Amino acid sequence: MLHNKRRFRLMAAAGLASGLALLASGCTPASSGAETEKTLTVFAGAQTPVVANFNPFSPNPLAGTVGLVYQPLFHFNRMSSEDPHPLLGTDYAFSEDGRELTVELRDDVTWSDGEPLTVDDVIFSFTYELSKPQTLTEAVAVDENTVKLVFTDPQFVNVVGLLGTALIYPKHIWEKIEDPTAGTNEDPVGSGPYLVDELSGGAYTFAANEDYWDEDKPALKELRFLAIDGNQAAEDLIAAGEIDYTSIFTPNYQSLVDGGMGYMVLPSDPTVLYTCANADLGCVGPQTDPAVREAIYLAIDRTTITDKAFVGLTTPMSPTLALLGRDDMWIGDGQPHEAPQDPDAAAAGKVLEAAGYTKNGDGIYEKDGKPVELTLNSVDGWTDYNNTGKLIEEQALAAGIKITAGTFSWQEFSDGRQTGQFELILGYMQTTPLADPWKIYNDFLTTDFTGPVGEQLDPSHFNFTRYSNPIVDEAVRAASATDDASVKAAAYDRIQTEIVRDLPYIPVNINAAQTFYNDTDFTGWPTEDDLYAYQQVGSVLDMSYILQNLAPAGK
Repeated sequence: MLHNKRRFRLMAAAGLASGLALLASGCTPASSGAETEKTLTVFAGAQTPVVANFNPFSPNPLAGTVGLVYQPLFHFNRMSSEDPHPLLGTDYAFSEDGRELTVELRDDVTWSDGEPLTVDDVIFSFTYELSKPQTLTEAVAVDENTVKLVFTDPQFVNVVGLLGTALIYPKHIWEKIEDPTAGTNEDPVGSGPYLVDELSGGAYTFAANEDYWDEDKPALKELRFLAIDGNQAAEDLIAAGEIDYTSIFTPNYQSLVDGGMGYMVLPSDPTVLYTCANADLGCVGPQTDPAVREAIYLAIDRTTITDKAFVGLTTPMSPTLALLGRDDMWIGDGQPHEAPQDPDAAAAGKVLEAAGYTKNGDGIYEKDGKPVELTLNSVDGWTDYNNTGKLIEEQALAAGIKITAGTFSWQEFSDGRQTGQFELILGYMQTTPLADPWKIYNDFLTTDFTGPVGEQLDPSHFNFTRYSNPIVDEAVRAASATDDASVKAAAYDRIQTEIVRDLPYIPVNINAAQTFYNDTDFTGWPTEDDLYAYQQVGSVLDMSYILQNLAPAGK
């Protein structure tokens, strides 16, 4: 053996009738010989009308593109410290210095157009301009079923990014495409368990790949992904038995459970205030001052937000961005473990006054004649976030900070954070898939993963705040260069000192993923006793892995 041992939320409100109308054209059972089986219907966030976008290089491909069509080499389970599950890869090992990664490949895989998946496809995927890791220097075939990846720096802490989220693409398809980001790839050729089948304005379907390399999977012949424009419509469709699998926030979860749906609540992604923090990269507004960010941090009443906006379904968040409980060993001595749950307007005022701010006649702090007035937006229809924004508006005002909370569309949310043209956005970060905060530090905080305001970030870059700190950059590199836990912990402590002071992402809480699933008609779901994958449809690779492991009840 070689082995060494990205939450969906609901969109703007619409009526139930429109949701039911979308289902009417495509809710027939899938055919399976003489028998029929219920088609599993997923709500994973699509809005109407559905645009046929299965391009993995676009910012927002349809759910299922990643995982059901295009696969990584392994599936890593963030809920477990066990070895990853082999997919297109079967085994892997690092060299002693972590600069070489050797991967053994499955030898019985074909693309959905019948062409064999070879080591050349893997080499192509890792060296392709849009998917090449920045530190990769070479990808070579050791033999017909083994590839060796060579890097400038050790990659111990990036194993999930290389093997668990990097997708494998067919060379014979993508090498011919001049601009891979331009098209929608309506008829994708992949290696996954499902094929794109049909698409209408309100839904799209996947059919089982009969030539999938795992002969026992998938057991479900068809999957239907539903598009809905509304919060209440989605909830009512779950209650009516028209949605079989989704993760949504709803305070009415008990009624859905009483109606027969399976239900699981798991810690989800951190809820934060994105701040466009870096004036040197073009950010403008009072939030570019770390003192203002700290004052907002101190002014937030997280207890009230948890109770009123999230019906008690959140847990405290650490300003170190380490996941409390799971990642406690990586929080440095003396670093704060959790953000304050109760507000301290007086402390917020002292921070601002020490930075030269004074209150004006309206009770708002100002400096050089410019009041601390900010706009905070969240996506329209994300009801928990919308309510949180309004609460923060009230709480900040009590500390002499004027925040105007509003809403905007999903597209405006995506465009804003990708270009940096915002002051404050209520959004989320992606929990790391291993019990180690390195990936969140690397992806959300390093200079390599950001750019000037107005410049569109690469879809794989998540430093939306435009934060750039050479100490953080160096410490992230140092952590990636070692397999020594003590050396890595020291690097994380340096990172935490900087980000706890600078607060480019202002912590709110760790959200809870409420997932509803039909365990009457379908079996094979993760359970508390067997959390073989993270149960949340917004985590697309986990969702796809779960779907290929389901079966009709009774079979």
